[in-house]
Amino acid sequence: MNNLVIRILTALVGIPIVIACIYYGGLAFHIMFFTVVLFSVMEFYSICKKYNPMNILGTVIAILFFIVLSIGSYVQEFIILSIFVLFFCAMLKKSVENVSCRLSITCFGAFFITWTLFHMILIRNIDNYGMHYIIFLFVNIWMLDTGAYFIGKKFGKHKLASIVSPKKTVEGAIAGVVTAIIVSLAYRHLFMQEVMTNSESIIYALVISFVGQFSDLAESLFKRDCNIKDSGNIIPGHGGMLDRFDSYLFCAPIFYYLIQFISR
Repeated sequence: MNNLVIRILTALVGIPIVIACIYYGGLAFHIMFFTVVLFSVMEFYSICKKYNPMNILGTVIAILFFIVLSIGSYVQEFIILSIFVLFFCAMLKKSVENVSCRLSITCFGAFFITWTLFHMILIRNIDNYGMHYIIFLFVNIWMLDTGAYFIGKKFGKHKLASIVSPKKTVEGAIAGVVTAIIVSLAYRHLFMQEVMTNSESIIYALVISFVGQFSDLAESLFKRDCNIKDSGNIIPGHGGMLDRFDSYLFCAPIFYYLIQFISR
């Protein structure tokens, strides 16, 4: 079956599930992003397996960190204790070869991925318009990726970052920015006129499009280093969970704090 057909069929199944979780929020949205974080962390360790990360311990810490973030208490204490445990376990190993890489990769997966993606829950929990902000972000990322893909494939001639992602082009990136602006203005007009001005929607679009594409390239750095095309194959036609949510690693926290700044 053609890969594009598989991607479309997967989207037809997956998008309604995502929308339902966004709509109901609360536990449903927590479970969805707990699943996203769990598989993203495991895939990250799989990508970086040549550095021999402490993947089991790192995954356990990521799970507990997600729970601690959900509770909202003792976050700093948990981080310090977890790093202590990681160093202690590293000292028990019979060899210290590549221990710096092992610890760094383990900490990055357990803390950075979990913390950044958890901001999706913080956005959903924004009073009154949290659901719309999340849909606004999702739709922007989905549509700008689509616009960048098709325009880049048809008209792209200038490489955006050839070493990191050979297929991405400047033309595709520009198309992504333009698509995000159009989508943002349309969504604001339909659903968020009371909370967002046209100027603010354009600012959000510019930030999401630039940071989202940057975040995508950031994940590609690890894949290129480890000579891996996809982070996994859990989502038919789309690769791994991290492949689908890499754009949110930087975008989610920056978008969340931008909302806080603009809405003050």
